[in-house]
Parts: sequence; C-alpha cells; structure tokens
Amino acid sequence: MTANSTTFLSRRRTLSLTAAGLSLIAVCYGLARFAYGMFLPSFRAEFGLDAQLAGAIASGSYVAYCAAIVVSTILTPRLGARRVAASAGVIATLGIVIVALAPNAIVLAAGVLIAGSSTGVASPPLAHAVARAVRAPVRGRTQTIINAGTGAGVALAGPVALLTVDQWRLAWLAFAIIASAVTVWASRAVPREGSGEPSADHEPTRQRTVLPQPVLRPGSARLIAAATLMGLGSSAVWTFGRDLLGGTGGIGPTASAIAWILLGACGLLGAVTGDAVSRAGLARAWAVSMIGLAAATLVLALMPGSVVVAWTAAAVFGAVYIVLTGLLLLWGAQIWADAPAAGVGLGFLVLALGQALGAPLVGALITQAGPVPAFSVAAGCAVLGAFVLPRRSRA
Repeated sequence: MTANSTTFLSRRRTLSLTAAGLSLIAVCYGLARFAYGMFLPSFRAEFGLDAQLAGAIASGSYVAYCAAIVVSTILTPRLGARRVAASAGVIATLGIVIVALAPNAIVLAAGVLIAGSSTGVASPPLAHAVARAVRAPVRGRTQTIINAGTGAGVALAGPVALLTVDQWRLAWLAFAIIASAVTVWASRAVPREGSGEPSADHEPTRQRTVLPQPVLRPGSARLIAAATLMGLGSSAVWTFGRDLLGGTGGIGPTASAIAWILLGACGLLGAVTGDAVSRAGLARAWAVSMIGLAAATLVLALMPGSVVVAWTAAAVFGAVYIVLTGLLLLWGAQIWADAPAAGVGLGFLVLALGQALGAPLVGALITQAGPVPAFSVAAGCAVLGAFVLPRRSRA
C-alpha cells in the first residue's frame, strides 16, 4: 500500500486519533513548552534569573523546536507518523522531568530546551497522519481540533500551578506523569502509514523523497513573512505575560494564574478555525486575528493591574493565537498539498524562529526600558503581520 492510499480511518478511529493528537499537542505545547512562561516567576525566584536571561532560555527552547521540526519533517514520511509522534511524547516527558529535578539554572535551561524540542517533533507526524488517513470532509476540522490542544495544555497548567502554589517541582512531576500517559495513548492511536480500514497492522511505506520538490513554491514567501511576524508578536506574552501580571503593579500570582487558565481555555476556540475560514476566508481571518493578537499584547502591558482587563486580554490572546496557528496550518497545507508534513513543518518552523528572536529581544527591552515599550514592539510586529496575507487564489 502506498503513501497515497485511498483507504481511510473509520469514524471511531478518527475520533481516537483526534483525541490522542489533541492530548499530545496539549502535553508538548501547553506543558512542555509554554508552561515555562506560566512558571517563570517561580523560576526567577528559585534560580535568580533576570528578564534577559529568562528570555534567552525561552529562545533556546524555540531554537530547539526549529531543529526538531526539520528532523521530524524529514523523518515522518520515512518512519511513519506513529513512531515520530510517540517520540515527541518521550522527549516531552524527559524534558519535563529534567526541569522538575533541576538543581541550577544550567540544568533548568537544558530541560526547557529538551522539552521545547518536543513540539517540533509532534506537529508534522500528526498533520501527516490526518492528511493521509482521515476522510476529506472532516480533514480540516480534525487538523484544527488537534491543533487546539495547545489551549487545553495551557489551561491545565493553570490549575496545577494554583494547587501546588510554591511547590513548582511537584507541578512539573505531575506534568511528567500526564505526558508519559499521553505518549502511550498516542503510540496506539496514531495510525501507521497506510493503516486505514480495514487493516492497521502493516508497517509504513517508506518514501524515497522526504521533502517536496520544489520546497519553496508560489505563496511560500508570504507565509514565511507572516509566520515570522506572528512569532515576534506573540513572544512577549508567552514568555513574560505571567511574570508581568504576577509581579509588582500586576494583578498578583493567583489572579495571574487564573488569567493563564482563561488564556488556555479560550485557546480551545481554535478548534473552530476550519469553519471560520470557510465562512470568512483565510486572508480575512488571518488579518483580523493578527490585529486581535496585537491589541491583547498591548493592553496587557498598559493595564496589568486591572483584573478584568488582564483576564479579558489573556482570553483574547489565547483565542486568537490558537486560531492563528490553525490558519497557519491550513495555509501551509494548501501550498504543499502533496506534502502536508512539510507544509506544516515550514510554517511552524518560521513561527518558532520569530519567537526565538522575539523572546530575548523583549527580555532585553524590559531590562532596559520596561514592559510597555517591550510589549509595544511585539504588538507592532503583529500589526505588520496583519498585512501579509495569502495569495488571493489561495484564500
């Protein structure tokens, strides 16, 4: 059976893949990667991190993601989605455990780097599995529901942080237990290559060509520019948002944790991305969402002491960020329809590069000028990104 087999998963197995994929994304993105920002106040107190160093550690996580997504994009067609997806869960669990046991800032940085790389491993195989094994009428919705797992993971991190209070190591050990359980689930639910009904027992068909030819196609330059600006624009809130809200002049640690819960919960709205695109069009949905990202970022910096404003801005940020990643996923899949893992991989790679550039930049600006100028620069990047749209024929 070839990689282009026309057999598809049954409804039950499609639902199983969707649930397991959403959970794997929740673990890798929401816990292994973005929970760093959630727990940054605790890390700064424990290890004596200043804003610039905290931003550098976050940047390392994004760089690791970039390297991992390249490797995952290449290996997914060759090894099959199941093996690569399970590897993502193993890497996430390992990184989370290292963070939980870190005795100093160096080991903490290593754990954050390893944990962050799991996100790069996870996205391509899940996109590949959905594109190859899920029926066309529900394919887009399945992709975006899985992608919304980031919000679920972030929402989970908030209550865990509240329950553990100052015992952040217990929280990360709990994350490790969750990650290991999800890894086992994904290793069973993600299909092998060509494993649609009626059989799911044969090995993946190896492909000689692991990257599409040509790699850069009409419309890809716009996607690269838009994803970079989205990464720059979102880096301030993901890395320093909780620290800003929980610190002096902010709403405090408990209220800021609730803000993070709202951010993640509203991120689950990303599951409706496919329907939004079908009604509004990819270009219009992208522009509106990027403006929302900019507004939420700026408002958080201007009014961190208002509970209502902070909670509202966090909720808006979570919703539009996950919508944007879903749009980026669909955008890449349109350009590289014959190689969805490569399309998703490139878009998310460039997004992470933007975040890798943005995190230390924002950290340095906070140190030198304060949070308002730093967050304003990030918001400005998001505004610019609102004007970089897909080719009209692709909308």
